[in-house]
Amino acid sequence: MKAVDAITSLEVTPRTFLRITQVNLVLVVLNIVTGGAVRLTDSGLGCPDWPTCSRHHLTPALSFHPAVEFGNRMVVVALCIAAAVAVLGAWRRAPYRRDLVALSGGLIGGIVAEAVLGGVVVYSKLNPYVVMTHFMVGIALLTVALALALRAGRAPGRGVSKVVARDLLVSRVAEAMLLLAIVAGTATTAAGPHAGGAGAKRLPVPLADMARVHSGMAIATGVVVLALLYLLERDGAPESVRLRGRLLLAAMVVQGIIGYTQYFSHLPAWLVGIHLFGVTVIWSAMYWFVDGLWHTRPEAVSLSADENGADGSAAPAAHSPDDAEIGVPGAHKEVVPG
Repeated sequence: MKAVDAITSLEVTPRTFLRITQVNLVLVVLNIVTGGAVRLTDSGLGCPDWPTCSRHHLTPALSFHPAVEFGNRMVVVALCIAAAVAVLGAWRRAPYRRDLVALSGGLIGGIVAEAVLGGVVVYSKLNPYVVMTHFMVGIALLTVALALALRAGRAPGRGVSKVVARDLLVSRVAEAMLLLAIVAGTATTAAGPHAGGAGAKRLPVPLADMARVHSGMAIATGVVVLALLYLLERDGAPESVRLRGRLLLAAMVVQGIIGYTQYFSHLPAWLVGIHLFGVTVIWSAMYWFVDGLWHTRPEAVSLSADENGADGSAAPAAHSPDDAEIGVPGAHKEVVPG
């Protein structure tokens, strides 16, 4: 009873909740990477049953493939625990934020979908379409984790735009094109030699053709991002926005170099794994860039005694360096809900 009372009376600070969301983000990326390791080491059927590893055993046998597959499942268990803590933390956070509760619930929903699809992957004997869907749900889960971690550190609402409407539109086009390039990348892997296990079916498309489609879409996305950087420069966007755009483009260039290197070196598993991790990096960079197109303020929360002024009144919230660049605060600019 005392334990229940302690939980119900628990109050989570914004800083603590931010740390919880960051842990969830790291675990989501680790889940995607270890899931890729399962496929690249042909360990997809290392645990032939689900949710147990084998029919009569929860844990794997002492051999390589079952250990790799079970290791990914243990990451999912850790992610489930972290997501549950995030939901509880969002409910007990002070001040309470409905948007953070909803996003924390989205984490749980995404993890459940991933777990169910993981079972379907096993029982379908690594059907390539199911494996592709499993990966894209992982990207959706990464998006939710990114949104939660970014919003947890600031006030609710999107705020005001730092750029003109045309630049916002082009950024959304670039984001959509990158997503399509990632989908094409999963299809390229599904057509390649890393099926995840012996005898697994592949996509009935020549690898070279699928690789051309994927690379063409990636290059087109890079061209749009480059054009966007030019527009941001010409339109006088804040330096913080242009810096994020340059970092995004640099990440895409590195990812492209890795992609071409892996293809012309006949797809070594370790290099494909690095390319897979790069997918999480460039998608995170794209989301971070688009998120940075909007000016937001730190959340106004009650400060501790040592952060208050001498008269006990709370010190004013710090302003972003971009305030001067976009004229914030400005009564003429409408705040758009996030």
